[in-house]
Amino acid sequence: MARLRTSYVCQNCGAISQRWQGKCDSCGEWNTIIEEAAALGVGGEVARRGATGRPFPLEDLSGASPPQPRIVTGIGELDRVAGGGFVAGSATLIGGEPGIGKSTLLIQACAALARRGGRVVYVSGEESTEQVRLRATRLGLAQTPVQLAAQTLVEDIVATLGSGDAPRFVIIDSIQTMWSDAIESAPGTVSQVRGTAQALIRFAKTSGAAVILVGHVTKDGQIAGPRVVEHMVDAVLSFEGEGAHAFRVLRAAKNRFGPTDEIGVFEMTGAGLAEVANPSALFLAGRDGAAPGAAVFAGVEGARPVLVEIQALVAPSTLGTPRRAVVGWDSSRLAMVLAVLEAHAGLKLGQHDVYLNVAGGLRIAEPAADLAAAAALVSSLIGVSLPHDAVYFGEIALSGAVRAVGHSALRLKEAAKLGFSRAVAPPSRNDAEGARLKTVVVSSVAGLVAEIAAAGVAAKTARAG
Repeated sequence: MARLRTSYVCQNCGAISQRWQGKCDSCGEWNTIIEEAAALGVGGEVARRGATGRPFPLEDLSGASPPQPRIVTGIGELDRVAGGGFVAGSATLIGGEPGIGKSTLLIQACAALARRGGRVVYVSGEESTEQVRLRATRLGLAQTPVQLAAQTLVEDIVATLGSGDAPRFVIIDSIQTMWSDAIESAPGTVSQVRGTAQALIRFAKTSGAAVILVGHVTKDGQIAGPRVVEHMVDAVLSFEGEGAHAFRVLRAAKNRFGPTDEIGVFEMTGAGLAEVANPSALFLAGRDGAAPGAAVFAGVEGARPVLVEIQALVAPSTLGTPRRAVVGWDSSRLAMVLAVLEAHAGLKLGQHDVYLNVAGGLRIAEPAADLAAAAALVSSLIGVSLPHDAVYFGEIALSGAVRAVGHSALRLKEAAKLGFSRAVAPPSRNDAEGARLKTVVVSSVAGLVAEIAAAGVAAKTARAG
């Protein structure tokens, strides 16, 4: 019988302490430490004392490696984020807010793959098989040969998956509901999540099946459970989106078999999640180019160029401390851009409320959005509309200089494809050559402000004439 040991484990970060305390010393969260009794040894078995290991052969670094076989689901946006398809024998962790569409996307992927042959298994620990069937019927997928199960005991799941033909694709929804009989703690605790994930990953490596683990998220958007699970799996995907928008973005935060920061864009419809082949056109739909405070940012997400509108509103404040609100961008980045505009462009923003929004619900993380955000802020402050056919990209330094960013040619090519004729960008040595757009080079924020002011004067002159 396995020997048990009582420990106190933080349910937020997985840190272990010898006694209970109200605040975790590692992550600083309150009331997250609970008492757990975990069986010692791998799988709860007593370690064999005195056992010696067996030697294994070593290989040279220069040896040839066979290509990794891919399991293509047929959903292009999902396969793109996975790196061209899921690798056989890999384990993937996908997280997202409740109701964002994780189960919908995965049941669609199961159905698409099952139509092409092979054993596909969907194991739900949160819903009954009748509930999963109702969702499949609503999506028009009830006739696909997907095998269903409502089970939470991981030993039974592994034994069932190992019987008969080896499955190609396995969905575990969700990992927080799974539990092992060898671990003396409640489902969802750090020990259970870590132990059950290890058992399922071991099954994936030995059977060659692609296993997808669905994970809950915490209130701050992080996948719940110990971070060691994210290190154990081969890929971590994050499903993002706002409830008020129909768009959903699947983003790769980690991928051992493909690029990271790759995104796939979906639209939530009555028939499920539909792929968006051209997200730039979707994000720019309904754009009002005549209103001040709107700039089009030419960004790159992974290997895909994405054009999105950045909207800004700068208004006089009646408060002692002006408001700074931002949606879809880093608030610290906004504070830095405002400080640079005041210090190096002579703009007075200290008595103004500032609101910044990325239209369409997309979240932008790359520094290349600095120039587009600054252009939108200046446009709103002085009341001058930006050119309707222009895109902006560039990183702003604390000195006020505008620095070059990568993939300029890719950004300009996407802008030209959508009908834009000019780009406002920093100086670039070679990768912007050959583009079909007229490039307006700005090397500082002062030059950007002068460019916008000159365009406003020219527009007023044209209207007066």
